[in-house]
Amino acid sequence: MVIEIDFQSDEALYTQLMNQIIMGIATSRLQEGDPLPSVRQLADTIGINMHTVNKAYSLLRQEGFVSIDRRKGAVICLDVDKIRAMEELKQNLRVALARGCCNNVTREEVHSLIDEILDEYGQ
Repeated sequence: MVIEIDFQSDEALYTQLMNQIIMGIATSRLQEGDPLPSVRQLADTIGINMHTVNKAYSLLRQEGFVSIDRRKGAVICLDVDKIRAMEELKQNLRVALARGCCNNVTREEVHSLIDEILDEYGQ
């Protein structure tokens, strides 16, 4: 998997890294059980601080996307807590939809966008 970090973005580097890994899972480029590079290896590869990678991995663990084992390192391990995931998605969508409403985005446009994105994930 290729990680692309935009050093000019206002988005935090650890957030970009997390989002890239989550997108990899959603698009099936990363599967359950796939190992992630070590913190040091990934930091060296993409040219960021090890603490930044460690923070991203820790947050991914907290959110149920990876498990961290001292022997195996970080491994894709999806949390099957669908109720929690749905609640989190609902909160995120509320804000995104509010922004869209403020910009006169219609219900039909939202549905079309959602269908387009889900098609990318093979849903």
